[in-house]
Amino acid sequence: VTFKYDGSTIVPGEQGAEYQHFIQQCTDDVRLFAFVRFTTGDAMSKRSKFALITWIGENVSGLQRAKTGTDKTLVKEVVQNFAKEFVISDRKELEEDFIKNELKKAGGANYDAQTE
Repeated sequence: VTFKYDGSTIVPGEQGAEYQHFIQQCTDDVRLFAFVRFTTGDAMSKRSKFALITWIGENVSGLQRAKTGTDKTLVKEVVQNFAKEFVISDRKELEEDFIKNELKKAGGANYDAQTE
């Protein structure tokens, strides 16, 4: 689910099942918040991990960037349980593998099957 700005008010945005749909919303002229679920783990154990992603497009003004940081506290009152928080302005950091890897690191012990 996303939360976006309508003027200076934060309103619920879109929701969906595909991460790529979220990435398409992250354009250079918007700022938004997203609460995203990822499935991590191995063949023996699958777990859902949640991330809070703050997207600030490259063309967002400095004043709006600063307000996004303080507005995030309001979003955190609604979205309280997440494994890791991200503040992203670079589309490369939105890659699903990057986010999943960071969530795996935040999860503590890694029991994925390892090769020697």
